[in-house]
Amino acid sequence: MTRLGGSTNTTDLLVVGPSLGTRVESLLGRCAHALADRFDVVGWDLPGHGRSQPASAPYTIADLADAVREESDRQAGTRPAWYAGVSIAGLVGFQLGLDPGPFRAVATLASAPRIGSVESWQERAAQVRRAGMQSLVAASAVRWFAPGFLDREPRTAGRLLAQLSDTDSPSYAWPCDALAVCDLRPRLGDTKVPLLVAAGEQDQVFTPQAIRAATEAAPDMTFEVVAGCGHLPPVEDATAVAAMLSLYFPEHGDFE
Repeated sequence: MTRLGGSTNTTDLLVVGPSLGTRVESLLGRCAHALADRFDVVGWDLPGHGRSQPASAPYTIADLADAVREESDRQAGTRPAWYAGVSIAGLVGFQLGLDPGPFRAVATLASAPRIGSVESWQERAAQVRRAGMQSLVAASAVRWFAPGFLDREPRTAGRLLAQLSDTDSPSYAWPCDALAVCDLRPRLGDTKVPLLVAAGEQDQVFTPQAIRAATEAAPDMTFEVVAGCGHLPPVEDATAVAAMLSLYFPEHGDFE
């Protein structure tokens, strides 16, 4: 895990995770900076992304949740802990909600308990194995960002797309395989902690309507829409996401 803001002296721990094909520092760094006065913000990367070593074998979403829970428990110690994840890391958040370990509440952004279809993820994995990561860049530029973001922040968007292209191909394909078989919708009613579900207003991957419909079964769910954002709200509007999280967590669980 990588510290993105705050310190071990900060009272509360916030663990954050990124979307598939992104690095946690690039996606959530500005958001973490805005939260650093209230949280020790620590991020994790998927295998083969960012600072993580490439994957050496297939794994499941439950495996990711187990690893995040174990390391977060160690990082938290006696401190309160909270979790926020984007897209695939949001799906990890839904998994953590069933067995939260140190987490008192979970926030998911641009995510749902079921992401895509078996066929779409199988096709994506096959494409990467056949044609490499560069073959994903053009479609991701459209899929990730709300209209106008590429023109408004070309450096930020360009950095994220370059990092996607540089991602280890097997380490991208294996989580596609994991996403193909993960469906937590039947278990959503067993969520054990408060859940914040946030959608990007202009997300083409998951519309707000689709996300809300997919998560209504959660017993203690709060739904929010991040205005003007596509599939990566923490990079498109870090200020709004940081404000949303800083307001939500104090109201859910014993915030210290």
